[in-house]
Order: sequence, then structure tokens, then C-alpha cells
Amino acid sequence: MKTRIGYAAWVAGVAQFFVAHVIVESAWARPYSWARNNISDLGNAHCAMQSEPEPRYICSPEHGLMNASFITLGVLLAIGVFFTGAAWRRGATALVVRGLLVCAGVGFVLAGLAPADVHENQHVLGALLIMVMGNIGLGLAGVGLADDVRGPLRWATSLLGVTAIMAFGLFLFHRYLGLGMGGMERVAAFPLLAWALAAGVRGLFHKAARTQDAPPRRHGAQAARS
Repeated sequence: MKTRIGYAAWVAGVAQFFVAHVIVESAWARPYSWARNNISDLGNAHCAMQSEPEPRYICSPEHGLMNASFITLGVLLAIGVFFTGAAWRRGATALVVRGLLVCAGVGFVLAGLAPADVHENQHVLGALLIMVMGNIGLGLAGVGLADDVRGPLRWATSLLGVTAIMAFGLFLFHRYLGLGMGGMERVAAFPLLAWALAAGVRGLFHKAARTQDAPPRRHGAQAARS
């Protein structure tokens, strides 16, 4: 049950984030663009023209909802890491990976508590925790996952982390490869969320299937006769 709570926390956290993302962006009078706008633009508290890293006008009427969603996501990601101990190998590597993923959760909380146009330095710190610490953790997670996770899933996990780290580097140097500023930022930030959602769904269904396939337990005299 404890592990299932952890998986459910990951699924719920990511799902509510994308629902909030769609609701908040739809409230913009000037259309929000996944290519031209940062994710953080949705949480900005004031309407203003921003010049960095790319010129754009930001006005997010439902910024409060977005910031609450950032905080919720971060808390549920961290809860998931704490509760899914059975999903990880024992040893230092898995502990380091889980610590890095918790850092990403803290980063989302910090991003929600400190909107970019109110507390820029704290918000940048939150973004670094997500896209540096969290993505390094994702890249190493393939090594730290429990032995019952198949090889292809381990490779896919590590590949997501490497892709996200490379995308963050391109984002920092304004190399967007035709995806736009917001598009490249999403390639750097969303792999972690995609992995948490996929891992949570797999964990829930995998546990449910193992429970259904398990033979019934025998008690009392029946067990003694066997």
C-alpha cells in the first residue's frame, strides 16, 4: 500500500500540472505559445513586457492557479520518491538518485512560491534544481531502479535524462533548433514529468497484476496438511 501511494502521488502530481497548464494558458487574452513562452510565464504575477531571454508580453490572469500547481507537483513528486522505496535498489547510487529527484520536487515548490517576476533569483534556483539536479537524477535512475525493471525501461529512463540535460544546455545558450525558447525549455523540463507519470502508471498496474496473479493464501489445517 505504501508503494502504491507513492506511484499514485506521481500520477496525480503530473496530471494536475498539465490540467492546470491548459486552464491557465487558455485564460490568456493574448494567445500563449508553447514555442515562444516559458513555462514560468504562466505563473508571473504581473502583466508586463519581458525582454529576456526573448522579447514577449506576459499577462497570466490565473497565475495563482499555476503557482499552486507548481507547489502541488513538487510536493507529490517528493512524496512519491519517499514512498516508492521498494522500486529502487539498495545502496548509495539509489539513495543519490532519490535525493536528486527530491531536489527537483523542491525546485517546483520554490518556483511556485517565488514567481519569476517577483523573486527572480529564488525562481532561477528552483529552475536549476529541476533541470540540473532533477535531470541528472533522471539520467542515473536507470541504474538505481529495482532489479524487476526490464533493461529497455532502464535505457529509456537514462535516455530521457540525457536528452533533458542536453536540451537544458541548448536552452542556456539560446540554441532552440527551431523549437523556440519555450519548446526547448519543455524538452529540458518535461522528460522528468513524463517519466514520473509513466513510472507511476506502470507501478500501479504492475502491482495490481501481481496481486491478481498471486495464489490464494492457505490457513490453519489446510496449510498444515500441505
